[in-house]
Amino acid sequence: MEELFKVSLLLDFYGQMLTKRQFDILDLYYNSDYSLGEIAEELEISRQGVHDSIKRGKAVLFDLEGKLGLAARFSEQKNKASEVLELLEDIEKVIADSRGKEKIDKARLLIRSMMED
Repeated sequence: MEELFKVSLLLDFYGQMLTKRQFDILDLYYNSDYSLGEIAEELEISRQGVHDSIKRGKAVLFDLEGKLGLAARFSEQKNKASEVLELLEDIEKVIADSRGKEKIDKARLLIRSMMED
C-alpha cells in the first residue's frame, strides 16, 4: 500500500518527465487500479510490455526523486504546517483576547490553504 501511495505521489510530481506511454501505463496501474492484462488490452501491447514499462517508469520516478527530492520536501512542509496548526490550537485555548483569536484564525486559514495547494 505504501508503494502505491509513493508512486502515485511521484507521478504527480514527475509524471510529465516520463514518456507519454510510460505515464499512461503507470497512471492506469497505480491511479486507476487496472491490472496488467487490462492495460495490455487497452493499449494493445503484451502483458510483459506493460510490466517492463511499469518497471522502467518507476525507476525513472524514483531516480528523479532521489536527485530532486520535491515530493520529500512537499511532505516535510505539509508535516510542519500540521504541527503549526496544532500549536495554534493550543495557543488559542490559552488566549481569551478576541484580537489574538482573530490573528490565530487568520494564521490557521493561511496554513490550511498552503496545505491544500
